[in-house]
Amino acid sequence: MDAVKLLETRRSVRKYKSDAVAHEVLEDIVKIASFAPSWKNTQTARYIAVEGDKKEDIANTCVPDHNKAIINSAPMLIVVTGIQKRCGYERDGSFTTKKEDRWQNFDSGIAAQTFCLAAHDKGLGTCILGIFDEDAIKKIITIPEGQEIMALIPIGYADEEPQAPKRKSVEELLSYA
Repeated sequence: MDAVKLLETRRSVRKYKSDAVAHEVLEDIVKIASFAPSWKNTQTARYIAVEGDKKEDIANTCVPDHNKAIINSAPMLIVVTGIQKRCGYERDGSFTTKKEDRWQNFDSGIAAQTFCLAAHDKGLGTCILGIFDEDAIKKIITIPEGQEIMALIPIGYADEEPQAPKRKSVEELLSYA
């Protein structure tokens, strides 16, 4: 799919078919997502695929009700983590900019979106979720030391075709200085 069509047709999917996501397909998506830009090419994003009972436990105990149904509908949940204390830092541990360690949030967002675009290109739907109980998730799955959970992404074959929400005009979005 060409880049413009990919960007124009990707939607947040909240209802999925029960068909499993093949691990080989997921590995292709992660390979593509590895090309997401990052602070000084630190590549701090990591992906943990969760299926079965652990996915259901996360859905039923770690997220608000409106996200519970989305995760339970999907055959797989991706937990996006980020390696801490790398984005925004110099080698001596000092911050490079006033944004300090918040660069990790930018990098994780870019990585999550790149993951979702790669999944869309492979015919899969996704939805980036940001409201969750990180401590509760850590009781269900192991998060490697030095990483923190940045986002949850249910993934699967869409069982809906969401319409594009209205977009703001270029005149509203763009200004010249």
